[in-house]
Amino acid sequence: MVEGMPQVNSEFGAAPTIDFPAPEPPAGLKVMEVVEGNGPMVRRGDTVTVNYHGLVWGGDKPFDSSFDRHQPASFGIGVGQVIRGWDQTVPGHNVGSRLVVSIPPEYGYGSQGIPQAGIGGEDTLVFVIDIISTR
Repeated sequence: MVEGMPQVNSEFGAAPTIDFPAPEPPAGLKVMEVVEGNGPMVRRGDTVTVNYHGLVWGGDKPFDSSFDRHQPASFGIGVGQVIRGWDQTVPGHNVGSRLVVSIPPEYGYGSQGIPQAGIGGEDTLVFVIDIISTR
């Protein structure tokens, strides 16, 4: 367990349920492996396919969720195609893993946020990420 991280259901592939332990997020970029997969390890430069669920810290409605769309997402990891928080936390974990990642603004969308998605410039983001495949 990582101190101060949200509690998440541990069933890989199941829609995430998230329980925030405190009103304030932990400092810095944090990742916690809820389920350790036994598939191939994700490496920088790979194309990963994931299901993910993203909320602002303390929120109850996702700003984006491939789980809700029933459509996994694929992209290059560690190469700047996604926010820095993902690029720095997903590599090194195995296919079949469920991660919880707490991403402060400097590793997310910066001080501008994304107002149309309900993300403010001071908001810490939380993602539940299920790693489905890597190539």
